Amino acid sequence: MKWVKRKGKKAMLISTFVTLFYILGWLSAANAVMTARTAQGAIAWSISLVTFPFVAVPAYWVFGRSKFEGFLGAYDERRSEIDALVADIRSNMSEFRATTADNKPSFAAMERLTGAMMTGRNAAELLINGDATFDSIFEGIERAESYILVQFYMFHDDGLGRRMRDALVARASEGIRVLVLYDEVGSSGLPDDYVESLRQAGVEVSSFNPTQGLGNRFQLNFRNHRKIVVVDGRVGWVGGHNVGDEYLGLDPEFSPWRDTHVRLEGPVAVQLQAVFLSDWYWATRQIPVLDWQPKAAPAGDTKAMIVASAPTQQLETAGLMFVDALSAARERIWLSAPYFVPDEAVMKALELAALRGVDVRILMPGKGDSAVVFLAGYHYVQQLRGLGITFYEYRPGFLHEKVGLVDNDVAWVGTANFDNRSFRLNFEVTALIHDDDFVREMEAMFEADFQHATTLDPESLDERGFFWRLGVSLSRLAAPVL
Repeated sequence: MKWVKRKGKKAMLISTFVTLFYILGWLSAANAVMTARTAQGAIAWSISLVTFPFVAVPAYWVFGRSKFEGFLGAYDERRSEIDALVADIRSNMSEFRATTADNKPSFAAMERLTGAMMTGRNAAELLINGDATFDSIFEGIERAESYILVQFYMFHDDGLGRRMRDALVARASEGIRVLVLYDEVGSSGLPDDYVESLRQAGVEVSSFNPTQGLGNRFQLNFRNHRKIVVVDGRVGWVGGHNVGDEYLGLDPEFSPWRDTHVRLEGPVAVQLQAVFLSDWYWATRQIPVLDWQPKAAPAGDTKAMIVASAPTQQLETAGLMFVDALSAARERIWLSAPYFVPDEAVMKALELAALRGVDVRILMPGKGDSAVVFLAGYHYVQQLRGLGITFYEYRPGFLHEKVGLVDNDVAWVGTANFDNRSFRLNFEVTALIHDDDFVREMEAMFEADFQHATTLDPESLDERGFFWRLGVSLSRLAAPVL
């Protein structure tokens, strides 16, 4: 009799558990229908949540959302103080606002979208590959007079990582204020003693803390992919490099690593500093005392602005930035895309540019660091065939740079990839640069990269084996969550 009772209780618990999951599935499906970004996403999630709730419910609440919650609430906690700071920054920046000639591109859409402005009296230095990038960054750290802001998606406890730590510890010991921010997912292998050694030296360190708040508690989908260094509010660095030996070309599997950064000096560095401050405030609820008075670069009159994109924004800033740039092109679009998984809007912009007769060239890796993303890219190459677009596969090593060139007017260097994650899920930052000399440097850099790449004929992809083509098709299905 006791055995029968125990069996009955067990069956009741199982029944209750199953019923609960189906209820959660229906409730989650309702949430997906009301909040999913696209109709296709709403349909896919709602069907899976109702049909396979035991798998789909946990997956949905970890990976299913495209909007980051709580950011505005954190802002409200110190609204008056932040509003006053923003007003001061804008007032200080107004004298550096750049204007463009009639035959040059307008940045009105980007200014309205971001709330930033195109600034003049800057200097921009193109930094090709890891040695040039980190030599410049370490030189800037050494010259800091007041503070150093450091933010990377990925820190490794390796040769470069320890070199970065030691440089920051040394400056902190000399009385320079140092703030360091990292992403938990990107820096998941970072040992606790690495972080603790920074803290013991007086460096202020924080993870981005994306799971703050009830709504984000189980979210792993949102990542801070930004790479920012700012010194004294006067000089800044942004681009594709993280802090790890592979970015110096020391990983045998992916060497030589191909990446690009840019050093910015002038009022645009204050814009970059504001992006760091926003992330630091979310992570720590602190507003550090920084220098918000823009200063012109001693030499150069480069026009530049910072475009910050995030899943906290109403509009999809990164995707709109690319669509705006591609739509403006009349002569040339050269871009480097380590992860070429564009959405429909970007695809249409590329198609229309090619139909206008624009010289469209897309540089992709010849070897990927993620099989799914790498294979998915070939689907989009096939979709763009027959339009005269030239595709290149970079051969010497892994291509990781996120750069582009439109006509002879605009270049960008940043952290945003050509994929759904950068368009909608990641915190990203891009420098838009309008300068003839810088454009010529970028042009020379691209031409050198093309020389180290092989052209890819989209028509030839149909001749590849069945299992390769199946892998491309299956990988493409995962594109919305890559």
